[in-house]
Amino acid sequence: MEPAAVDDKGPAAGAAARKRMRAHRIVRIELTGVFVPFREVVSEAMAAGRGGLGMAIGAEEPWPGGDFVICRMSADDGTAGLYEVMLWLPETGTTVEQVVSVIRDHLSRYALGESPFEVERIVGRMDANVARNEVAKGLLDMACYDLMGRIVGRPVCEMLSRRPARELPMAALIPLIDPRSMAWLARAFHDSGVRTFRLKLGSGAEGDAEVVRAVREAVGGPGEGSRLRVDYNQAYSRDDAVAAIKAIEPFGIDVAEQPVGATNFVGMAEVQGRVDTPLMAHEGCFSLSDIKTLAELGGIGVVGLNSERPGGITRALEAIDFARSRGMGVVIHNQTLGIASAAQLHLAAARHQWLGHSPELFGHVMLENDLIECGIDYEGGKANVPEGPGWGVELDEEALGRYAVGPTVVIEQ
Repeated sequence: MEPAAVDDKGPAAGAAARKRMRAHRIVRIELTGVFVPFREVVSEAMAAGRGGLGMAIGAEEPWPGGDFVICRMSADDGTAGLYEVMLWLPETGTTVEQVVSVIRDHLSRYALGESPFEVERIVGRMDANVARNEVAKGLLDMACYDLMGRIVGRPVCEMLSRRPARELPMAALIPLIDPRSMAWLARAFHDSGVRTFRLKLGSGAEGDAEVVRAVREAVGGPGEGSRLRVDYNQAYSRDDAVAAIKAIEPFGIDVAEQPVGATNFVGMAEVQGRVDTPLMAHEGCFSLSDIKTLAELGGIGVVGLNSERPGGITRALEAIDFARSRGMGVVIHNQTLGIASAAQLHLAAARHQWLGHSPELFGHVMLENDLIECGIDYEGGKANVPEGPGWGVELDEEALGRYAVGPTVVIEQ
């Protein structure tokens, strides 16, 4: 990977710069598991919702906060890059211990000794030697990008694009609770400047329509600038999904996320063929091949990305290019700590003209600490893309020690 505009000073200077960059080698990987509880008000809202989770997913696993693995990747000159991944078994299918184990015992050998600027080569080696495990691979991939940015002293978004956005309009997440409370929350976010809302649904066609009607009354219709997307968290069978989506289509819906089971690709295609609203997969979409398979089946009309899927910036860029080639929009959304939120803002900033949908990053609202020294500015319903090298944020070492669930695992060349 070579930063954009590396040749701006001429071919000879560009070649010399590339040679210097590639001389750096990854020599150390540190992995720390952390648990950060949800804010009390968030836990109370979720407890009041369906299944105690604020969404329709049929999971019994508790979700009192976020489990994360934080990676610090160091080069031979002492420069270090950061990243994090969020884990929850009903969605990611893996744990902190498993991610640490597969990196320590397997994936690290394909990064150590390599240049972070050869990230495509690193990703290719990981894919060739370890099947799936996109979450763990993505952790190393993303750390490479922060490390590259810090080495060259440039923000990642500027390495990916000559004209990145500097601020981005953001979406708000509304949990599945009673319609009146959902409408009140949406209005509160609307008053703060937010104009796109993701509504958690899954209470049946009639109940879903009641929610969407109440929210539309609270924030206004599409002609007034308010956009809605909905997330069913696998709540329905094929026929019930069709009925539920058709019941809310008159209200103007941008995207309907994961209406049927995560592995039911054929069901997604059937539902998409029977409704007008573009579908998006989430729980059932981890890799670039998943995205392409769903698209070829006709099962999605929008591509969904986050910090764990489809396995880092390298694959996310490919996914955005694929979506663009198919005329599909892209939704970037997650509930992460500050490092991953910053990274996703840099990705969105670099490809803002091709997304078509506002990103949604809600970790700063849901979690009691974001583990970065200076928080990201989300004022006015927008996010300012962090400035500075790499992701533009610094890890709060004191907070890391406070929320760590065990000792840091150190892997060296």
